[in-house]
Amino acid sequence: CNPLHRQVHQDMEQPLCHYFIASSHNTYLSGDQLLSQSRADMYARVLQAGCRCVEVDCWDGPDGEPVVHHGYTLTSKILFRDVAETINKYAFIKNEFPVILSIENHCSIPQQKKIAQYLKEIFGDKLDLSSVNTGDPRQLPSPQDLKGKILVKV
Repeated sequence: CNPLHRQVHQDMEQPLCHYFIASSHNTYLSGDQLLSQSRADMYARVLQAGCRCVEVDCWDGPDGEPVVHHGYTLTSKILFRDVAETINKYAFIKNEFPVILSIENHCSIPQQKKIAQYLKEIFGDKLDLSSVNTGDPRQLPSPQDLKGKILVKV
């Protein structure tokens, strides 16, 4: 690789929808989609590799604690809180541009509230809570405007 290409050199002032975004599917899985282990450290790995959109499949867990796993399979389960803490720790080490949490929500209302609580507590000011009118994509903020921010897509 040409070392000059390791730095972002494109215009990052356009609306977010004008860019291709490096995304991960079933980010938490260390192997196949049926039997493998779910691990929070997989989020650290993909974020450090440049991924800016990670998938978080949320399900009701025991004791009111939401879990992340590939539903209706034999994959292991990890706590949503551990996933959020890992993302918070590694989101902006290699790259300041926004991270999108693509949440696949299968949780009951009480556990959805728990997820919202964890998002606010763990990400704090990094969590982008602004309201965006998605009817006009030209009005979306740019990656430059969203540096250091966590966006939630559900």
